[in-house]
Amino acid sequence: MAAAPKRPFRWHIGVFLAPAVLVYTAIMILPLFGTLQLSLFRTIDQSQVFVGLANFRALFGDPRLSQSFWNALGNNTWFFIIHMLVQNPIGVLLAALLSNPRLRFATFYRTAIFIPTILSFVIVGFVWKLILSPLWGVAPNLLDLVGLKSLFAPWLGKEEYALTTLSLISVWQFVGIPMMLIYAALLSIPEEVIEAAECDGITGMAQFWKIKLPLILPSIGIISILTFVGNFNAFDLIYTAQGAIAGPNGSTDILGTLLYRTFFGFQTQLGDKYLGAAIASMMFFIILTGVCIYLFTIQTRLRRYQF
Repeated sequence: MAAAPKRPFRWHIGVFLAPAVLVYTAIMILPLFGTLQLSLFRTIDQSQVFVGLANFRALFGDPRLSQSFWNALGNNTWFFIIHMLVQNPIGVLLAALLSNPRLRFATFYRTAIFIPTILSFVIVGFVWKLILSPLWGVAPNLLDLVGLKSLFAPWLGKEEYALTTLSLISVWQFVGIPMMLIYAALLSIPEEVIEAAECDGITGMAQFWKIKLPLILPSIGIISILTFVGNFNAFDLIYTAQGAIAGPNGSTDILGTLLYRTFFGFQTQLGDKYLGAAIASMMFFIILTGVCIYLFTIQTRLRRYQF
């Protein structure tokens, strides 16, 4: 019996992948391991000494540092919750509305909603800081035009409102991303499925809830994990609008700004690259945990809805 011919080695796959792998390793993998390694050391008598998990124990055990860390983690969690409860549902709703073939100027609406996502964080932060300023901002005048000036408050200057305000500004900027992803998912639904639903008398909102929504659940899951990763890596908007101190009174301090102040130092606070690396490592472990939970639990359940 003749032996089966050997499959040729596809060496060209390695050639095409090599540049991307080398670049990714140089700018992502090596710095990551360098950060993890740095978090295990500390400067003692002007020399770098291996201290194991001492920096992490200080992060959780030192009263002043642990208070800042838990405050930043709580603020980061609230920042993420606002995006999940406001940005993603609005993105799904907009995608459902814009996918209606009878809607006129749908292309214009999609473009207008998506444009803020390509703007710089610095531009968005400064513009909204000017808009909401109680001294020279346009928000008080706009509210006065509709008789609601009494509702205006210096939202970025109040501890109880500042973080939520910045979260909503971020939602305004990035709502176009879930909108476009869900819009693409809705367009990829086979026409046969829609026609079969219409033959059964399922139309309008009932068709969206019973037919389309279950089919786009995998896309919604991807948007959710992208939102999680992006929010726990956030830094630019908070830094631009509130500065590295993330005021007022640390109410907008998130892990990114805490990492910046700890690593580089700020005003009277001296920088400590080892504690900063420990905070960066904790950010990595938090994100890794969330991604693993999604990949091994949620995504496996969502696969049944794919067509």
